[in-house]
Amino acid sequence: MPEHQPDTPPVLDIIALDDDEDFLEFVSALLTDRGHTVRTASAAPDCLSLCESRLPDIVLLDMHMGHHSGQQVLEHLHDRWPKLCIIIVTGYPSMDTMRETFKRDAFDYLAKPFSAEQLDRVLMQAAETFALGLRPQDRLRQRLGQRIRMERADRKWTLKELSEHAGVSVSQLSSIERGTHLPSLDSLLLIATALDTKPSAWLAETGF
Repeated sequence: MPEHQPDTPPVLDIIALDDDEDFLEFVSALLTDRGHTVRTASAAPDCLSLCESRLPDIVLLDMHMGHHSGQQVLEHLHDRWPKLCIIIVTGYPSMDTMRETFKRDAFDYLAKPFSAEQLDRVLMQAAETFALGLRPQDRLRQRLGQRIRMERADRKWTLKELSEHAGVSVSQLSSIERGTHLPSLDSLLLIATALDTKPSAWLAETGF
C-alpha cells in the first residue's frame, strides 16, 4: 500500500461517469495528479462494462445524462454491487430532497463546481468508511475488528467479559478489535462461538 499523508486519501481506483467530456477531463486530471487510478465513461453502458472488467473502489456518478437516468444507473450499480461506494456528482445541489434520496444508495454527493479540497474530503471520508485503498489482509483485519467490536457492544460486554467467555486474552482481543492483528483461526472460532455466531458469516460480510 502506497504511503500517504494523514490528511490525504489513500490511492484509490475510481470510475467517473459523466456525459460532459470537459468535466471528465478535469476530474481525471485532478484525480491522476493525486495518484489515483482513474477510468472515465460518458455513457452508462460503458461505466457498467468498466465495473464488470474491474470493480473500482468508488464510482463518481453524474445524475443528469442524456438517455440514461442517473437514478437508474445508481439503482443498477447498487443492485449489482451492494457494497460499492458511489458518490453523486450534480450541478443541482439546491433540490430539497436530493441528499436524503441519494443517501439511500449513495455514500455522499459533490455539487458542481467543487474544489480539489472538497473532493479530497469526500474521498477521505469514503476511504475511511469503506476501508478503501487497503491491501486485502489490511481490509480483513479492519472489518473483522469492527464486526467483533459491534457484536460485543450489542451484548454490552466489556473486553474482559468477552475474554472470559472466549478464553482469549484481553490484550489480544484489544489488538484484534483495533485491526492491529488478524486473529488466528482458533481465536476467531473461540470469539465467534462466545458471541453465538459463525466466523463464515463475518468473513462473508467482509467480502472474503
